[in-house]
Amino acid sequence: MKKNVFLFLCLISLFSCNLDDGVDGITPPNFAAVGLWDLSEVVMNPPQDLNDDGISSTNLLDELDCLTGELLIDGDLQWSLEQTDLAITTITGGQFDIRCNGIITESGIWFSDETEVTFEDNPQFSTLQIEDGNLVLNLNQDLPGFQKFVYTLR
Repeated sequence: MKKNVFLFLCLISLFSCNLDDGVDGITPPNFAAVGLWDLSEVVMNPPQDLNDDGISSTNLLDELDCLTGELLIDGDLQWSLEQTDLAITTITGGQFDIRCNGIITESGIWFSDETEVTFEDNPQFSTLQIEDGNLVLNLNQDLPGFQKFVYTLR
């Protein structure tokens, strides 16, 4: 009898812990966002030739070997970011000096739906769009700002 009561309590606790319990119409998060995401593009405008190879690029990752980024989104609704910080100096004629300037780390709580992932308490990294299997931070700025940051699931 004790085994049956224990089994019954285990089943109740298993099925009672649900993110979508119907309270206030809360929708469960899109767990397709869970994983380790690598920075795969940093799109800038105008194109730059920072590595002096004679080829200007709109993707800063083609120009700076020191630029990296990892975004971890876990199933416990926690996220963390470790990414190269950038120092940008305007030169002249649409040219910029862009250098790696240490590492930034950030973390917090996330939530998502089918189209975007939202990161709470972080105004610089608040919402990433889910586009073609990537996470995209659209900034739509010309240098010294950036067009977008793209993260690809590892």
